[in-house]
Amino acid sequence: MLEDLITPATLEDLAGTAAFQRGEAYFSEGAVGHLISDGDAITARVQGTATYRVELSDDDDELAYDCTCPRAADGYFCKHCVAVGLAWLAERARTAGSGRDDDPGKLIREYLAAQPAETLVQWLLDAARRDEGLHQSLLLKARSGGKEAAAGLREAIDQATTIHGGDGWADAQVYADRIERVVAALADLLAPETAAEVAAELVDLAEYAIERVEALMGQVDEEGEFSESLEELCRLHLEACELAMPDPVDLAQRLFDLEMDLPFHICRMDVSTHQTLLGEAGLHAYRKLAEAAWAKARPGDYRITAIMERLARLSGDVDELLAVKARDLTSAYRYLVIAEILAEAGRDDEALEWAERGGRAYPKQPDNRLRDFLVAAYLRRQRHDEAVALTWVQFEERPTLEHYQKLSKVSAQVGIWPAQRERALTLIEAKIRREAESTNAWKPQPSQPNTSPRVEIALWEQDLDTAWNLVNQGICDRRLLIALAGKLEAARPEDAITLYQRVVPPIVEQTNNPAYAEAAALVRRIGALLQAQRKAPEFADYLIALRTCYKVKRNFIKLLDTVS
Repeated sequence: MLEDLITPATLEDLAGTAAFQRGEAYFSEGAVGHLISDGDAITARVQGTATYRVELSDDDDELAYDCTCPRAADGYFCKHCVAVGLAWLAERARTAGSGRDDDPGKLIREYLAAQPAETLVQWLLDAARRDEGLHQSLLLKARSGGKEAAAGLREAIDQATTIHGGDGWADAQVYADRIERVVAALADLLAPETAAEVAAELVDLAEYAIERVEALMGQVDEEGEFSESLEELCRLHLEACELAMPDPVDLAQRLFDLEMDLPFHICRMDVSTHQTLLGEAGLHAYRKLAEAAWAKARPGDYRITAIMERLARLSGDVDELLAVKARDLTSAYRYLVIAEILAEAGRDDEALEWAERGGRAYPKQPDNRLRDFLVAAYLRRQRHDEAVALTWVQFEERPTLEHYQKLSKVSAQVGIWPAQRERALTLIEAKIRREAESTNAWKPQPSQPNTSPRVEIALWEQDLDTAWNLVNQGICDRRLLIALAGKLEAARPEDAITLYQRVVPPIVEQTNNPAYAEAAALVRRIGALLQAQRKAPEFADYLIALRTCYKVKRNFIKLLDTVS
């Protein structure tokens, strides 16, 4: 049941602290609207940079979630899902003990089931007059079935993808909803009773819809809202082709034109996805078209380059693929790609040669991925001095934790890490001192040293004593102070509290709701640590001091009121 699956702790575990705090801010700002709970599912809309639709549901005693934002499309439990979960919990708390049925969906379903059919029809017609989306959805369903539906769907595609007068850079979600309804209607044509009859028309309609949607994407401010519909259109196109069995040569021309002309290429409709349908004749025709365009293309034409690469991979000819890649050597990374292809083919000597050529060709525009490839190759060949030297080049250019870790790994493999570690730390500490002592027109006086780079290394090495000393010798990035405090909580709670209290004021001074949520979460951590030490009065005094200092920041004070 949802009440067992949705708790603040569960939402934070699923989203992570940062996303949870942003979701808290969305909820506190009232961004959640049209919240509907229907048995084992909750739906709502959240107003963010766009309007996003969220659904939370019980899927075999696990919390399933869906949101139309790009973050959720990548599989993450997003801040919008957090906001909806918190809004649902707040609604349940508000109605608890009122005696009301807490399942509005059940109430509505039972009420509708008791109404005459004529009444339901009239209500639905009245709703459709007020709701463009419902009207369009019902009209598409009413027209479904055979050639009549296919004839009307082209017009529906036009309507769904046309910017209407004065819209300008309109809300992409409005158009995404319209397109989604049209795609659903196209999918209905693949029902067993109509599929064979309209397959050829559906091939044309799917291509037309893909072209129209991609053209629309250049006119609205979208954040991935159309991706799912485009992927579904590509799937429908493939299924329709499998039923209609178009002429392979004609299909080759159509697929090639789409690959060359579509502006965004959200999903692929090419020789590899349609290989079986193309057969030998279609593949031959497609290759002829590609080779003709390739002969005229300039290096850097990514469309025809991608097509030629797929043809080469399809043939399995490594040298053909290398010839395509070698046509554009405008960066060190392109040499790396060739080296990786050769290495994968077991041609290691050629791979090393190409990688070294890339390093020589772009000495002033190096690529660390290419350098990493070379380091690994040198180590395999026992060329240790070259491997360590190239790793040092990266660290000296940018003495960051990432490059320190590379240096550690390579030096340890060679057996010389202690000496290299001392040298690396000396370098980074000298750099910190130089930057603090330097002056210029914008920095006329020396400043406190920024110990962040050295603290980050100490944290990675689990050297908490060094990290603690460093954060008290200068300024340090806030995220590192919080990370150190977290590591100190168990053994040194007083030091952890000191660090948390150090970072709360600058966070609050950012004066925005996500910052307030982050600060409130840290205040909770301080409270937990003090109460564990039986210092509840000290925490109460701390809360009073915060309320006094930040009394004008009302949204932060509201969050403090929830801290106990």
